[in-house]
Amino acid sequence: MAQELTQIRREFPRVSQEVVLKASQLGAAMLADAGGRRGALHGRIQALTRSMKVAGPAFTVEVRPGDNLMIHAALALARPGDVIVVDGGAYLGAALTGFLMASQARAAGVAGFVVDGAVRDVDETVPTGFPVFAAGTNPNGPTKAIGGRINWPISVGGVTVNPGDLIIGDADGVVAVSRETAAELVIAAEGKVGLERAFLDALGKGEIRNAWVTEALRSVGVLGPGDSL
Repeated sequence: MAQELTQIRREFPRVSQEVVLKASQLGAAMLADAGGRRGALHGRIQALTRSMKVAGPAFTVEVRPGDNLMIHAALALARPGDVIVVDGGAYLGAALTGFLMASQARAAGVAGFVVDGAVRDVDETVPTGFPVFAAGTNPNGPTKAIGGRINWPISVGGVTVNPGDLIIGDADGVVAVSRETAAELVIAAEGKVGLERAFLDALGKGEIRNAWVTEALRSVGVLGPGDSL
């Protein structure tokens, strides 16, 4: 029994709510760009509907493909605001969550699900507004008989996610940012937002600022030193 209990970590540091709030206003793409195009989960992991958004600290769950016993344990342990992130091995042969589990999570204040695996009950879940991001759907139900781990590092969509990391998901997909760098990355993303707003303002005035394109083309040899677009 003692060996089994070590597989569940109940306490861990979480990214601050202040950082979560700021990140939620920026979006996944901004954070991915500010992070050097790192942290974006594989494109197979998408929201059930494009209007869904999620932001919060990762509550990580490792399951055996097609078995959701550990997700039920996670629902009993997660705190309000946590995003339950599941390493399901990208297995699509059976759903790991559905409407009942989403309803339980919503009632407990969980911020959302990110599942590298299949889910089901899409028509029932979407109207509730509870954010669910998954690799696909399947009407098959899961087994509930195999142990796993909670709040250990996991691999989801090709990205390592540690418990407490910042998770942001929207219509573009999901990004994971390490807890240690999240505050710094949010500041960098806010700066990028400012630059993009300036670019759009210039377009509104009839100005097209793309001198960097010419320089980039010269640097790769497409244009000569004295050539321009």
